[in-house]
Amino acid sequence: MRISWKNTRVSWKNTGGRTALLAATGLLAMTAAVATRAQSAGSSVWSGAYTAEQADRGKAAYATNCAACHGPTLTGGDSAPPLSGGVFLNNWNGTTTGDLFARIHDTMPASDPGSLGGKTVADIEAFIFQANGFPAGTTPLPGDPQLMTGTKILGTKPAG
Repeated sequence: MRISWKNTRVSWKNTGGRTALLAATGLLAMTAAVATRAQSAGSSVWSGAYTAEQADRGKAAYATNCAACHGPTLTGGDSAPPLSGGVFLNNWNGTTTGDLFARIHDTMPASDPGSLGGKTVADIEAFIFQANGFPAGTTPLPGDPQLMTGTKILGTKPAG
């Protein structure tokens, strides 16, 4: 396929050209930001899928929204499974961070499913990863599961 700009004329005169140029520049910047925030294909939670600051926010959000059922130390309760340890890791091993995000977002809290915003869910997920011993990184989990499809939850650290 060949694209030719030969006969293309762009006129900025009396068309709000500066506004259009600024809008295009903004769109390009947003696209670049989304691309850098998207977690790379083939990565895992062992490569630093969240930030320490995000996990700190998640700890507070967990205490408010999750601890009543899952326990203050993520060990589970009578009506809710543990969110740390072997049972959690076995249940989620091989899935993606996006899968866990979707489960939390769509079904939690049990008293008001779907009420948590994307940023809050990502923060809680970061806290869960921290509690399971996964290392923090420099890029926060995005508040959109579509940007998390390439990052796997692996119960054991890959060799290397």
